[in-house]
Amino acid sequence: MSNLNNQKIKVPSMLVRIYSVWFRHFKVYTRFIVSNGLPPFLDPLIFLMGIGLGLGQFVNQIDGIPYIMFLASAIIIPPAMFTSAYECSYGTFIRLEFDKVYDGMLGASITTKDLLIGEILFGGTKGLFFSFCVLFVISFFGLVTYPMAIFAPFIGFLTGLMFSALSLFVTSFVKTINHFSFYFTAFLTPMYFFSGVIFPLKNLPVNIRWVSDLMPLTHPVNLARAFCTNKFSFTLFFDLIYIIIFIIIFALFAITRLKKRLVD
Repeated sequence: MSNLNNQKIKVPSMLVRIYSVWFRHFKVYTRFIVSNGLPPFLDPLIFLMGIGLGLGQFVNQIDGIPYIMFLASAIIIPPAMFTSAYECSYGTFIRLEFDKVYDGMLGASITTKDLLIGEILFGGTKGLFFSFCVLFVISFFGLVTYPMAIFAPFIGFLTGLMFSALSLFVTSFVKTINHFSFYFTAFLTPMYFFSGVIFPLKNLPVNIRWVSDLMPLTHPVNLARAFCTNKFSFTLFFDLIYIIIFIIIFALFAITRLKKRLVD
């Protein structure tokens, strides 16, 4: 028997395998960076101008700050939610069912766990990128001035991880791509308006306020606004714990369910 047959094949480490998944998505995404990146970047800015400048004429201050600054301090987070949700719902489904990208990747040394963790991390990276872009623009217009705001995009990263994990979990149930419209229309879009982005949650009726407290978008919005307005409280610790637990639970559920689907 030749020495070649006696040699052991060296399998890359788990970190290298996960990075290879992340880097593959990064290369594909940046090939069309303008068309991919411009809409998620412009949408919150248009919303800020339309709602902030419009309602700002009628609402003077909220929690001691001008309304447009109140809105700007939270508008950093929704792009992270939407872009990561799109990536790990429509994007994942297309790679799985139409392009068959995962067939070739799993034919290498990459495991289903590596693949799905790489997907979640890439969604988090997009959340970080778009949160930073929005922060840069609103800072340029003087809507955010506190130095601690520089940490807000990292909340965008956590937001991207949250909704990447959740979207992969949703994808594990979806049989046709049209079903994602229910996810976006009936869940993500309404949550945008009831998570403290546009108005304080304390203005909601007490008997339904708990629903907003359970919504995943509420907690990164609280954290991002704290960094942007330099108003911190002990309750933000519970927001962070919520985010971490949410990521872990839905990532585990998503990996478990999609592992069976990828292998089949």
